[in-house]
Amino acid sequence: MKKRITASLASVLALSTLVACSQAPAGGGEVKSGGEKKEAPAEKVKLSVWHNFSGDDLRAKAVRAQIEKFQKDHPDIELDAQAIPPDGYRQRVKTVAAANEMPDVFFAHAGTGIKEYFDGGLLQPITPLVNKHPEWKNNFMEGALEALSFNNEVYAVPINASVTSLFFYNKSLFEKHGVAVPKTWDELMAAIKTFKEKGVTPISLGNKAAWLAQSSILSSLADRVTGTDWFLKAAKQDGAKFTDPEFVQALTYFKGLADAGAFQQGFNSLDNTQMEQYFIQGKAAMMIDGAWALTNMAATGTKEQLDQVEVTVLPSVPGGKGDPNSLSGGAGGGLAISKKLSGKKLEAAYELIYTVSGPEGMKAVAESNSVVNYKVDVDPTKVTSLFLKAYNLTKQVKFTPVYDAYLSSQGAEAINNGLQELLLGGKPEDIAKKLQDAQAKSLGK
Repeated sequence: MKKRITASLASVLALSTLVACSQAPAGGGEVKSGGEKKEAPAEKVKLSVWHNFSGDDLRAKAVRAQIEKFQKDHPDIELDAQAIPPDGYRQRVKTVAAANEMPDVFFAHAGTGIKEYFDGGLLQPITPLVNKHPEWKNNFMEGALEALSFNNEVYAVPINASVTSLFFYNKSLFEKHGVAVPKTWDELMAAIKTFKEKGVTPISLGNKAAWLAQSSILSSLADRVTGTDWFLKAAKQDGAKFTDPEFVQALTYFKGLADAGAFQQGFNSLDNTQMEQYFIQGKAAMMIDGAWALTNMAATGTKEQLDQVEVTVLPSVPGGKGDPNSLSGGAGGGLAISKKLSGKKLEAAYELIYTVSGPEGMKAVAESNSVVNYKVDVDPTKVTSLFLKAYNLTKQVKFTPVYDAYLSSQGAEAINNGLQELLLGGKPEDIAKKLQDAQAKSLGK
């Protein structure tokens, strides 16, 4: 009897096991009552993005808002977004790049900035994304993608434009002292002389950080003298040198401004913000600065002060080879993708870039009083009148290279420091040689 009970119990257990196995889902998931299968939640795609839009300015807020929109619209993606202050951003990315530990998506500066990562084999093109949206691709300004492209492949699209040589002037001071807005170099020198005689600083300058004189004045002035082709050859050390007569002539024009007393006292110890405040307060008649000044002056100046400001291009030079209807500038950098990405992570990266840099993102950045390399209709009620003037100007001119976007880091340092020296009485020939030596050495020539 005992043996029969044991055998019967074993049979029941075996049958129970067979029934349980027939009801269990193939993937080992849970079984609801009635045998209904319950799917396990899909694993989230993890994506990291680094950028330098960390400040409280309207542009930074606009970019961060687009990233937050992406997060909200894609709950299936776990986004690790890091906003790193601009001063330390480049070095931090270079540090992880040296260890081949790049973030999945990161902001790369145009020109030599992104080229370093391309040359290191750390990037992959976003051409498939760009070609997927031809109406988006074709709406960028002419040449906007060139500084972010290599071998006919696009590696980033510009989030904003880098316009560095806007020529601001106080129309009230010009009218008060009967000075015509200068369109030629001779007219500029005459205006400087008149304002000096009237006790008004002709041009506000703050070159403490050394880059501003190069980026905002020399880049545009030198292009008017030498033409763009000459500079690109000199930057590559291929068929032109910075000791060539045309570049020495450009430095001579620049030195002529200081010799004429165009700038306020202590310009090499004043920073960019102090320079802009000096101008907006009506203490200087002119200022040559980048598009970043638009937001800064809007934040510190009164409506009355801003209404006195007009904006145009730097005056032409006699016999110059460059286009006088131009501004130094171009693409300001954009989001690039690590070469390691594939599959769903790559698709997520594409979607993030399109959210930040697509038509909606471009409109948001433009309406934060920031110039973009994209054709977009800006709501005039959302920007200052001064920004609108500058933005419309950028649509009517040619863009020429900003020197430090094409020079090596050694070359950029040589010309930045050299211009400070030049403004204090240095010789154009000496500064030209320092730049030539630094650029040639960095390229191994």
